[in-house]
Amino acid sequence: MLKKMKGTTPGKRHRVDNDRSSLHKGDPEKSLLAKGHKKRQGKDASGHISMRHRGGGVKKKMRVVDFRRTKVGIPAIVKRIEYDPMRSANVALLFYKDGEKSYIIAPEGLEIGAEIIADEKTEVKVGNCMKLKNVPIGVEIHNIELRAGKGAQIVRGAGLGAMIQSKEGKYAIIALPSKEHRLVNLECIATIGSVGNQEWKGVKLGKAGRKRMMGIRPTVRGTAQHPDSHPHGGGEGRSGVGMKHAKSPWGKNVAPGKKTRSVRKSNRHLVRDRRAKN
Repeated sequence: MLKKMKGTTPGKRHRVDNDRSSLHKGDPEKSLLAKGHKKRQGKDASGHISMRHRGGGVKKKMRVVDFRRTKVGIPAIVKRIEYDPMRSANVALLFYKDGEKSYIIAPEGLEIGAEIIADEKTEVKVGNCMKLKNVPIGVEIHNIELRAGKGAQIVRGAGLGAMIQSKEGKYAIIALPSKEHRLVNLECIATIGSVGNQEWKGVKLGKAGRKRMMGIRPTVRGTAQHPDSHPHGGGEGRSGVGMKHAKSPWGKNVAPGKKTRSVRKSNRHLVRDRRAKN
């Protein structure tokens, strides 16, 4: 649920926040925090900037989320729902019958005290996890594997949900939130339901300082930069870009509409492109 702040300060005047009153207010589960985690500030293993406009921000603790659902056939009780600073979705803390604990992405409608399970075939209930070959057609799913055993890779963001359209041979045709239809092996696992925290998209930060606290630095338009810094820079007055000459900071042609997806990696299992009109 969203809540609008009273305009007592300039930063609160337009601020719209997510109501977290129902979430756990204490510390995260200490045994499930990533050991040795440190901020990368948008840099890769070589120390080069691989993602621009990242840096600073409030220190965060990374929760280790179980995207593989490794505790097969062992029931678990949902102990609490928690905020996770590393993602848009909330996480749920599970207590398994054998004494182990784990975090999972919290689906919409998952209640504290509910019993859920991951197995090859199980009841179609929110939070349960099973192989796609046993999920009925038309049931909403999330946390979907692309390669069996690798762990969930797609449909993990707040408010997202996918659906099985049909099953053909050893593949399921899945309609993704982007309207794309994709083939996924029936041996891959998925979780029943859609991801919770659906109101996340309606949040308004209210001031630039909150964006900096999230570790996101300002983005400067190419046309406002020096010609040595960007291909769009320089010129007298407010010079435009020109649709045929739009380029990245490194001179690559990225005119609006140019497809950059790898054909070899991604298009192999594509049934319907997300850009398709019909």
